[in-house]
Amino acid sequence: QVQLVESGGGSVQAGGSLRLSCTASGDTSSTNSMAWFRQVPGKEREGVAAIQTGGRATNYADSVKGRFSISYENGIDTLYLQMNSLNPEDTAMYYCAAGLTGSWALLIPGDFNSWGQGTQVTVSS
Repeated sequence: QVQLVESGGGSVQAGGSLRLSCTASGDTSSTNSMAWFRQVPGKEREGVAAIQTGGRATNYADSVKGRFSISYENGIDTLYLQMNSLNPEDTAMYYCAAGLTGSWALLIPGDFNSWGQGTQVTVSS
């Protein structure tokens, strides 16, 4: 099992930037991919971006393409999400996830079996 701890959330005005971090510990060799999801109350969890931790291939939801960037630093087992040009629709609880899956790029929550507790991002207009 992998333990994940997110940090970096906060409040920002529209047009601003934030960088989320997710530190992984435990049996990280049992995973091949990590991802960021987000969720607002009353809605389903939405995939934001995913990365193959070995090959560094990435995939993004259409809503964040060109604004968000996902990266993974292998030596310290840390996942990042650089978020630029934020808008109020990006307001959500952001979750880090890890898994061993061949369909990581589809951003399906059920494909990831380890989850962090979440970090809140609030964007005001």
